[in-house]
Amino acid sequence: MRFARISHSEGASFVAIGGEPDSLIAAELATSVFEDPKFTGRTWPLASVQLLAPIRPSKVVCVGKNYADHAREMGGEAPADPVIFMKPSTSVIGPDATIVLPRESSRVDFEGELAVVIGGLPCKDVKAEDAASVILGYTIANDVTARDQQKQDGQWTRAKGHDTFCPLGPWIETSLDPSDLEIRTELDGELKQDSRTSELLHGVGELIEWITRSMTLLPGDVILTGTPAGVGPLAEGQSVSVSVEGIGTLTNKVALA
Repeated sequence: MRFARISHSEGASFVAIGGEPDSLIAAELATSVFEDPKFTGRTWPLASVQLLAPIRPSKVVCVGKNYADHAREMGGEAPADPVIFMKPSTSVIGPDATIVLPRESSRVDFEGELAVVIGGLPCKDVKAEDAASVILGYTIANDVTARDQQKQDGQWTRAKGHDTFCPLGPWIETSLDPSDLEIRTELDGELKQDSRTSELLHGVGELIEWITRSMTLLPGDVILTGTPAGVGPLAEGQSVSVSVEGIGTLTNKVALA
């Protein structure tokens, strides 16, 4: 099933997405996305509403240097253990929303990623082999990064945490095997990143085990699994699109603050 969150004339709703590819329908949920779905009976053509970020996480936990080719392009080898950092919830935006480039940064990069959405119960000390039991589904993320600030600070909070620096969407796909999916990023239609999730150094289960050793993940929290090689700068007026096989495409415009 595909869960999304939409803005419509009467407010915002969580919905399930169905129908044919050229005529998708958003059906309003009477339950949360963490329960067996029940519906209010209200529907909208998806083309008539605005998709929002599909979930509102308490935190976004990200993984750095989780593709060997990206680690090399950043000037080093991949570490033996996952390197994690966090983005604030205020960095999250949805499809077609605008990534705002801060004026105090001279270089802001795109980083296309597969994202994992945690399910309906808090989870701690989860074993890798049990990870599927705590996952609601998968979505797409762009780990937007002020690269100059990342290098200047020596840690990544400011560089990764600006408002609008975590686009998510277009929806959450609950029926997906994440082990070998194509992931691509295009900038103004030009292919920049092209890889597969089979190239992840630490897979989804291993990441959940590593993260939940040190922190509790809450319902709706999001894990960004890492980006492959090909990251590069964004400029005012551009459009960046991240596609993941089996999910769809997340597109965002770029503007100066």
